[in-house]
Amino acid sequence: MRRTFVISDIHGEITAFTQLLNQIDYQPGIDQLILLGDYIDRGQDSKAVLDKVMLLHEEGAIVLKGNHEDMMIKAFTSGEERPWRHWVDRNGGNETLRSYGFTEEQYAVSPDISFERPQLASDDLEKHLEFILSLELYKEQDDFIFVHAGVNPETSLHETEERDFLWIRDPFHNGYTGEKKVVFGHTPTKYLYKDDTNHSIYFGSNNIIGIDGGAVYGGQLNCLELPGLIPHTVKIKHDCPVQ
Repeated sequence: MRRTFVISDIHGEITAFTQLLNQIDYQPGIDQLILLGDYIDRGQDSKAVLDKVMLLHEEGAIVLKGNHEDMMIKAFTSGEERPWRHWVDRNGGNETLRSYGFTEEQYAVSPDISFERPQLASDDLEKHLEFILSLELYKEQDDFIFVHAGVNPETSLHETEERDFLWIRDPFHNGYTGEKKVVFGHTPTKYLYKDDTNHSIYFGSNNIIGIDGGAVYGGQLNCLELPGLIPHTVKIKHDCPVQ
């Protein structure tokens, strides 16, 4: 492999994702692409992003699961109201469902009646759910660990709970002391920098590298090129959506 590219937290921003891949001149079969999750929710076309991610996976990309994909799976498989509302009402699942052509009347649930998950028929949706179920939580290499949210600094990788890989924040950011660099998304880098205007890749002094540029919040979509730790970015031009 000539180069390795790492991208995270696309969140339905298909235009920026396509622009970024073109900008880095990604060549399947020559370069290695690693995607760190959160392909869906809040953005403009989650379905198109998942279509693209599946194609890239078929061409050799390493594709990991994010917490938003996990929320989507739980919403469709638990049979309970809370996971459905947590995803659809609070975390942008409504925008994802709209990208498949569903309307609010089809996916909304009433608090006044007993919960029954909406029956949403879509071959593309079923295909994407099956794909998400197959995704791994992390990828370990000689010098790097790639993961969506981070690792638990108090346990080994093999002992780490799935929730930590998908959701962990401060204990990892502040407590990681491992020798391998951990490249992660999940937490927009403006929070790591403590600067609302700084969406660039975050290089922590404790071998953590955050690449989530908050694209869906009006920031930027970042890419980290290895082995040279070279940043690439596409600025997001549309207005910041409501969180």
